[in-house]
Amino acid sequence: MALCLLAPGAHAASRTPDPDAALLAAYDAFNAGDPMKLARAAPLLRGNVLEPYIDYWALSLRLEDAGKAEVRAFLEKYSGTYVAEMLRGEWVKVLGKRADWSDFDKERAALPSDDLEIRCYGWLAHMARGERVALRAAKAVWLEPRELPDGCNTLVDELAARDAIAPQDIWQRARLLFENGQITAAKRTLGYLPKGQAPNEWRLAQAATHPQRLLTQVPLVAKTRADSELLVLAALRLARNDPQAAADALGGPLGAVLDAQDTAYLWAQIGYQGARGHDDQALDWYAKAGDYELSDDQQAWKARAALRSGDWQTVRESIDGMSVQESHLNAWLYWYGRALAAQGKNDAARAYYMRIAGETDFYSVLAAEELGFLSTAPANGYAPTEAEVAAAGMRPGIARALELYRLDLRTEGAREWAFAVRGMDDHQLLAAAEFARRAGLFDRAIRTADMTKQVHNFRLRYLAPYREVFGEFAREHGLDEAWVLGLVRQESHFIVDAHSAAGARGLMQLMPRTARWVARKIGLKHYHPKHMAEVKTNITLGTGYLKLVLDDLGHEVLASAAYNAGPQRARRWRDARPVEGAIYAENIPFDETRRYVKKVMSNAIFYAAIYGDGPSSLKERLGTVSSNDPAGGGDDDTLP
Repeated sequence: MALCLLAPGAHAASRTPDPDAALLAAYDAFNAGDPMKLARAAPLLRGNVLEPYIDYWALSLRLEDAGKAEVRAFLEKYSGTYVAEMLRGEWVKVLGKRADWSDFDKERAALPSDDLEIRCYGWLAHMARGERVALRAAKAVWLEPRELPDGCNTLVDELAARDAIAPQDIWQRARLLFENGQITAAKRTLGYLPKGQAPNEWRLAQAATHPQRLLTQVPLVAKTRADSELLVLAALRLARNDPQAAADALGGPLGAVLDAQDTAYLWAQIGYQGARGHDDQALDWYAKAGDYELSDDQQAWKARAALRSGDWQTVRESIDGMSVQESHLNAWLYWYGRALAAQGKNDAARAYYMRIAGETDFYSVLAAEELGFLSTAPANGYAPTEAEVAAAGMRPGIARALELYRLDLRTEGAREWAFAVRGMDDHQLLAAAEFARRAGLFDRAIRTADMTKQVHNFRLRYLAPYREVFGEFAREHGLDEAWVLGLVRQESHFIVDAHSAAGARGLMQLMPRTARWVARKIGLKHYHPKHMAEVKTNITLGTGYLKLVLDDLGHEVLASAAYNAGPQRARRWRDARPVEGAIYAENIPFDETRRYVKKVMSNAIFYAAIYGDGPSSLKERLGTVSSNDPAGGGDDDTLP
């Protein structure tokens, strides 16, 4: 009978705890709200670089029952760290929930910033001290167009108990929530109405789910405030999905039963929704609102509609109607300059361009070109010394971020890194960026280099890892390499194993379904989803898809929009007439996609300047986007 003999120490070695497994088990336990499982893992991680996280997770899970001394001890032990700031923010909310206003004020003062819920508790603290001025200021939370957090609901309850919220305030918030599609929150808000003033529940449900049916009932009745408000809410809901139907209703029986103020309010909303949907009647609908005071968002979409129609005077008037803060954004400074130039006021236009030229964002690059300059990367970027790079790596926050990334806790790693570089000067930022580059954290390198104010290194800002592979497939597909690099910088910041919440994977952030479709289309043999994390496979599929989209749509701007939001939407966003690429980009209805396209196209300018043939024109690259005439192509409905 053969015996299996173990070498001395082999059995003990097999039971040696794995710190990585213990850390990930603790992380899972924290997310699952399991303090017992977390407690079992914690002793294995004493002395670990991520020990502050273990202590934070353990205390955070039981913070509502924690004593002040224990919390203060944690905050003192880990003073100046990301986890201390996280816990302090949570602790301030616990103190607010306890109505412990003395300690609340002390701890809140130590926070570098606060959120809406903490501000709500702050207003409650003022109210508890009988400060009536705070009572008025606290009502600002009422106009938040979303579901409120717990602390703010407590504040609203207190305001209602003090009769500080009038019925008109309640209807105002309900309208705001309907405008933004927050129907559940709107219904909850209407619960604050006094008895006898609440709307009929069935009619409220109709306004939310079948607004056109409610608005076509004959005769329309508005005997009470609730009746008229339900008609307004139904029109708001209808305008989100069908501005033309809402306009027809308002131009008919609905307009006859509403007062002039409500009618003007609805015309402004219909104009806004029409502009977002690229309806040629949007400006006419806006005009029917008369002197109604438009919000910044409404003015912005009025300006965009005017850009599409070439109405430069309305572009100016819309920007003039914005708040100072909104009108001074680079986008509106640029378009105001363009409007002046279109009206022959070239000197005034140049003054607007000069205010933003010299920066690296989309509109600053375009403004510089209007002044006759092509944007390029500074020739002599600052290169941090070896000592500076080593010093960056010695920072405890950087070390923790590096470890979190190694364990694939990317969200936590990104937050830890952002905290670690906060307050750094330009030289320190570039040293940290170079450290990140060497560590393979290309996203952190790019974002950190992007933070500098006076001293720059554009080769760190516009890294090009795997450039040989990108270049190979760009040439194979006839794609502009700088554009491909600009797109990947925006998609994944060159992180090979990047994965989004939606399921996109790899350098070029392909969805699994799209990757399978492209693999079949281009004849890639033996493809398997696990290959999406491989550099060459991901680039093969990504550039292959980009080529198919570009061939179908015929324009880099359209293809960029399609890569982010889908080819069907990119086609639908074309106008009835050819428009400048910049006007097409500005009129993209999705905020994320609008920012994305601008970033991709301006990125391409700097990649071309650094790695290509030198400075080039963004305006020329943007070109003109063709009309949505089917004869113009772009009709491959099989593209995912």
